[in-house]
Amino acid sequence: MELKLHTSIASSSPPFCTYAVHPRQNGTNNCRSIHRKIPPLRMGNPSIQPKLNHHQTLNQHQNADLSHLLQEGNLNQVLELMGHGVFADYSVFISLLNLCEDSKSLELGKRVHEFLRRSKFGGDVELGNKLIEVYLKCGSVKDARKVFDKMTERNICSWNLMISGYTLNGLGNDGLLVFKKMKQQGIVPDGETFALVLAACALVEGVEEGLVHFESMKEYGIVPGMEHYLGVVNVLGCAGQLDEAEEFIENMPIEVGVEVWQTLGNFARIHGNLELEDRAEELLTVLDPSKDVADKVPAPQRKEQSAINMLEEKNRVGYYRCNMPYKEEGYLKLRGLTGQMREAGYVPDTRYVLHDIDEEEKEKALQYHSERLAIAYGLISTPPRTTLRIIKNLRICGDCHNAIKIMSKIVGRELIVRDNKRFHHFKDGKCSCGDYW
Repeated sequence: MELKLHTSIASSSPPFCTYAVHPRQNGTNNCRSIHRKIPPLRMGNPSIQPKLNHHQTLNQHQNADLSHLLQEGNLNQVLELMGHGVFADYSVFISLLNLCEDSKSLELGKRVHEFLRRSKFGGDVELGNKLIEVYLKCGSVKDARKVFDKMTERNICSWNLMISGYTLNGLGNDGLLVFKKMKQQGIVPDGETFALVLAACALVEGVEEGLVHFESMKEYGIVPGMEHYLGVVNVLGCAGQLDEAEEFIENMPIEVGVEVWQTLGNFARIHGNLELEDRAEELLTVLDPSKDVADKVPAPQRKEQSAINMLEEKNRVGYYRCNMPYKEEGYLKLRGLTGQMREAGYVPDTRYVLHDIDEEEKEKALQYHSERLAIAYGLISTPPRTTLRIIKNLRICGDCHNAIKIMSKIVGRELIVRDNKRFHHFKDGKCSCGDYW
């Protein structure tokens, strides 16, 4: 059964609400004020009530009603009421933005943004930062940057969010430009800033710039932590300078953790340095003997985690599981697209199928991975050239990564996939991660 989260509005008002919401046949809703017909609720202590004017009292009641609705997750009903003039205070906007962040719906985020822009809280730094987070969680760096640029006041968190957003979306150069602007405006970076800057340098393989920024930390009185040393290893590893990375690790003034050698081993595998990969594995075994034992002792059976994908289409978010039936149109679209991909040079990499089945069945299993089905359904249910946003709860496999790169070129669309680690912006046959993820 296909699961979909619709932005439908409740067809009746809760008993405490001062507005009724009635559905129309076309799916939209009509709100009408009924506060004159229902006695005011939660009026508080009668002895102190006269001290509050009618407008303040009404705002308090309406805000309490909105808060109650938000606690129940009725985001769309709250937005409908706000659209008809119901007052929302600071805490309501925080709750709204948190719900938008959880739902990862760009359309809902934009609706809340418009209400915030017109409210008296439009210039609040923390709400502005939260709005940037919402847009970044939805993969819309462009909208996040618009909010950032219009902020009349920013704090260090604002700058770090933008650098992080660009980096997570594979736009390292843009992240470094934000850092440059930050310093030009006299904002003092902190330890988190430098960790993000090193990640941006790794994306663009900016070894020299990364080392300069690492050395400059002392100018700000910041003592490098493990995240900064690991950042330098990433910078060197992404650029293929594995000997330099190993030398840097050996000269680190702090105890080298397992994560550092794991990172070096991963880069050695990516760049085909088998000798270094074996050496890193040996060191890992010394640092963490349990890893060697784990290779020899059969692992207990684990409950298989089902892949879940969300596809945002306009004001709706569809949920897809790899073991759920799909509409026949989606299957047909995917089969046709797979044929086009093969003509464009796609060869299934069956190493990513762990089940003991024959080669043909492995190729079929790869073809129907849930993110591909979500993309196929998005292609037939949205206008041409519409950007598709897919949110995946597991890490995208290497074969799907290659397949979606080819898909993006064939269909002429930007396909944004968020897995459990980062955003992948597929466009014109390329991915923003540079194939490092």
